[in-house]
Amino acid sequence: MKWEGGEESSNLEDRRQMGPRTRALGGIGALIVLIVGLFLGVDPEKLQQFIGRGQGGRPGAGQVRERPPTPQEERTRRFAATILRYTEVVWEEQFRKVGERYRPPHMVLFSEQVRTGCGVAPSAVGPFYCPADRTVYLDPTFFDELERKLGGSRAEFSQAYVIAHEIGHHVQNLLGYSEIVERKRRTLSKGEYNQWSVRLELQADYLAGVWAHYGQKKFNFIEPGDIEAAIKSANAIGDDRLQRRATGFVSPENYTHGTSAQRVKWFRLGLQTGDLSKLKEIFEMPYGAL
Repeated sequence: MKWEGGEESSNLEDRRQMGPRTRALGGIGALIVLIVGLFLGVDPEKLQQFIGRGQGGRPGAGQVRERPPTPQEERTRRFAATILRYTEVVWEEQFRKVGERYRPPHMVLFSEQVRTGCGVAPSAVGPFYCPADRTVYLDPTFFDELERKLGGSRAEFSQAYVIAHEIGHHVQNLLGYSEIVERKRRTLSKGEYNQWSVRLELQADYLAGVWAHYGQKKFNFIEPGDIEAAIKSANAIGDDRLQRRATGFVSPENYTHGTSAQRVKWFRLGLQTGDLSKLKEIFEMPYGAL
């Protein structure tokens, strides 16, 4: 992926060199951490299982800078800031086309654990978007886990796909889709709600593809092999593959993010078409047709 030298976003904060106020959260079974933590994004119900809302407070409070960043950390910061800026440019333009104003999210890079507007979260939950403070949180070591444990790709465009997926959750929040699903959570059974969670996640995958569609036209950042790398990562984190890897069988009624085939399908479709009108279609089509 061609990104070096690109404009960086000013909406990124790197907390990896800061000492956490409290130690990383404990008591979470390694199996559950693997199943839930390595998804792309965490829905509110899942997030509440792993973070202490009572430990919330102001994000970043009580932290002090301990050391300068390593060369690798600095490269990671520049990469994330550049990809974040690419998303800002694309979504500002797309919102402007329909007469709306895009309000960009913040992004926080962290290690071990982080204080957020949604509470305190350990790295094990994976990358996630917190709607309470409109911030994407990412521990970059997630990409090592994705490659080593699940067979995903560590290629930089694959990492950009992860970031774009989380930004997709912010776009959903601005467009009102997140609130629709939150209302469903309050009224439906767990099984019924899970189907809406899947719709939301597939929509975020589709938005990641839409971003790449317009981002490529504007920045020409995709290189040979990049699309395949992103698809490899999307395929690695489908509910069916994660469940089978962890337990030896699958439970479709417990899917919250979609199968590998579904995640690849909707990312590809967004990349190929850039058609935002399909966002509504994902919410309206029969669940079995997804």
